[in-house]
Amino acid sequence: MQGPRPVVLSGPSGAGKSTLIKKLFKDYENVFGFSVSHTTRQPRPGEVNGKDYHFVTREEMKKEIDAGEFIEHAEFSGNMYGTSKAAVQAVQAQNQICVLDVDIQGVKNIKRTDLNPIYISVQPPSMDVLEKRLRDRQTETEESLLKRLSAARVDLELSKEPGLFDLVIVNDDLEKAYSELKEVLLKEIQKTQESRKS
Repeated sequence: MQGPRPVVLSGPSGAGKSTLIKKLFKDYENVFGFSVSHTTRQPRPGEVNGKDYHFVTREEMKKEIDAGEFIEHAEFSGNMYGTSKAAVQAVQAQNQICVLDVDIQGVKNIKRTDLNPIYISVQPPSMDVLEKRLRDRQTETEESLLKRLSAARVDLELSKEPGLFDLVIVNDDLEKAYSELKEVLLKEIQKTQESRKS
């Protein structure tokens, strides 16, 4: 794949990935692009097809997966999610650094491709802090919250595998976490900005 080297961000829900990504996109306008994931779940109010997700049927998605069109895919709470090669290439074609927000299963799938991204794990300082963050959002039922916490424990355990990530950021202080993230991406950011000037 041509274009800037992609970035894979992984970590449990509530670790702060979305907040860090939003800051990157704000500070480096047009340098980063988001690969739009495919999903078989129904759109929530306000979600836009093609902007938030590509909403597809399970049959369509299975067909594309079988045809080798996906870099990674997973199933969560009965719905399929995945990143297609085309979604990443669309971002790279804009000469942007493609950001992929995937779970640990996705990271392991991407490791088997020729994508060669920078792998970053964003983690909470503790499970207690993570639980508090998720409860403070007030977007989960007790059942879905417990599911997320259980998935987070597995995620954090699996992320300890040596060599899986280029950088592990413990997000206990947002500014500190953000500066660690920027530091590891700086070379790629500068290369992208330079190539835009030429």
